[in-house]
Amino acid sequence: MNYIEKSQQWITYSNLNSELKSELHTILDQPKELEDRFYKALEFGTGGMRGELGVGTNRLNTYTVRKAIDGLARYIVEQGEEAMRRGVVVAYDSRYKSEEFAMEIAQVLGHYQIKSYVFDALRPTPELSFAIRYLNTFAGIVITASHNPPEYNGIKIYAEDGGQMPLEMADIITSYINQVEDELLIPVVEYETLLKAGLLQMIGEEFDKAYLAALDTLQLRKVAKSDMKIVFTPLHGTAHRLVPEGLKRFGFEHIILVEEQMTPDPEFSTVFSPNPEEHAAFEYAIRYGEKHDADLLLATDPDADRLGVAVKNAQGQYEVLTGNQTGALMLHYILEQKRRLGTLPVNGVVLKTIVTSEIGRTIAQDYGIEAIDTLTGFKFIGEKIKQFEEQSSHTFLFGYEESYGYLIKDFARDKDAVQAAVFVAEVAAYYHEQRITLHTALLNLMNRYGYYQEDLVSLTLKGKDGAIQIQEMMDQVRQAPMNEVAGKKVVVIEDYLSGQRNNYQTGVISQINLPTSNVLKLYLEGDAWITLRPSGTEPKIKFYFSVKEDTLDLSKGVLRKLKEEFMNTIQGVTI
Repeated sequence: MNYIEKSQQWITYSNLNSELKSELHTILDQPKELEDRFYKALEFGTGGMRGELGVGTNRLNTYTVRKAIDGLARYIVEQGEEAMRRGVVVAYDSRYKSEEFAMEIAQVLGHYQIKSYVFDALRPTPELSFAIRYLNTFAGIVITASHNPPEYNGIKIYAEDGGQMPLEMADIITSYINQVEDELLIPVVEYETLLKAGLLQMIGEEFDKAYLAALDTLQLRKVAKSDMKIVFTPLHGTAHRLVPEGLKRFGFEHIILVEEQMTPDPEFSTVFSPNPEEHAAFEYAIRYGEKHDADLLLATDPDADRLGVAVKNAQGQYEVLTGNQTGALMLHYILEQKRRLGTLPVNGVVLKTIVTSEIGRTIAQDYGIEAIDTLTGFKFIGEKIKQFEEQSSHTFLFGYEESYGYLIKDFARDKDAVQAAVFVAEVAAYYHEQRITLHTALLNLMNRYGYYQEDLVSLTLKGKDGAIQIQEMMDQVRQAPMNEVAGKKVVVIEDYLSGQRNNYQTGVISQINLPTSNVLKLYLEGDAWITLRPSGTEPKIKFYFSVKEDTLDLSKGVLRKLKEEFMNTIQGVTI
């Protein structure tokens, strides 16, 4: 069925949601817009589904959500009565339609006699992960688009261990979704009927208390009574309660909240982007920091799975740390304190992604700890934790990725900004007691382990044409490999789609022991590398750059040159 036929199917459906019907009529005379909304179904990926809200099969709406959950429900029924009885826990963030979609999910699951536990108000994604394990449900769902712009929303599906669903589960659910012939006709059960049948239970405060009790176990040393001041903003998202409460329980007394951003707001009206990776997201926090002479600024994204940190540099200006830098500080502190306490396990392991800085591996090796790489995405870190748990082979110590995601303890199985916020505050307090800022502590780490520097270029290319452009960029590098970039020879290329590592120096081709993924990684002379990766959840392609030189200034200069020269070769992109 082409996009014209599919759009006609929706136009003629008599029970179409009135809001979507009105929106559809406004675009009937816009062929390009109509094609983009109906030329394909919104893709269900390895973590779930994310897209722009609106009418159409290529948008997130009541009917595309029902279609995805119908696939999940069929999968659960296939697992048997126990899986159906254990049910699914559902959480949601502050975005448009999030609460509405939560109830739609329960109504679809109810048709299949699957019980739903739905949070009574918005909650962080990591609390959803925690709740799956606490309730022993068969699966979990969070409605969120993380740090995307306001016009986006999405659904992420979690397995019974609290981690994002594994690839095999996603494949089976996708096959069920693809069997749905008409997303408009998926049956649902009314709310009151669900309650009477015991197929819906609303949950809330009990889980906050249990999660906070687990959060208490992160603390490696008591925070001395101090004058350290912390500014916190949830960027209009879900961490507005748990982070301040967690900080108080850790012993922090001077917590300054960015009042304009404490209220959940689907428009994220005080920021251009609710993404703590973007320095502009710290505008209000920096203003508060300067007013109160704060030592530490913390910002979480809307679903509270990413944390940004800003601290004063040598010039007294607030500097936003990268995810790699914050991760290195937390990792070093964990290993140092556990060694001091005599609790550093011999089979300890640190997990990081293939696009995360190598400084983490260097720090871990200094403590005799193994660092293992996974594909990009915290789902793969969660899968490794589960594997180690089942095999009793390693003790998990820390997991992180450069995109501001961290996990200190595995009572949640996804990146957890609530954990990270209270824990990095403990790290900052440790150095504050020594009259050292986190910025100085970071420089000390670089002096000891190497002047690693990283950067990222992210290109957003929307629509059908954008998807083609992204694939052309990947094909350009894959089909005509570069010999050198910025005067540095390319020595190894890893193609995660073919699963092959090609060593240009030795001529040896070997296998990569990770799942296949549309990713290319180029290793250059002198500890530099470049990685290309199309996003699985957004219309983006990301280019990661990393260098390590003899001085910090030299590393910064080489990084800048490497990035500029490489991007100029990619379809003439200039930065």
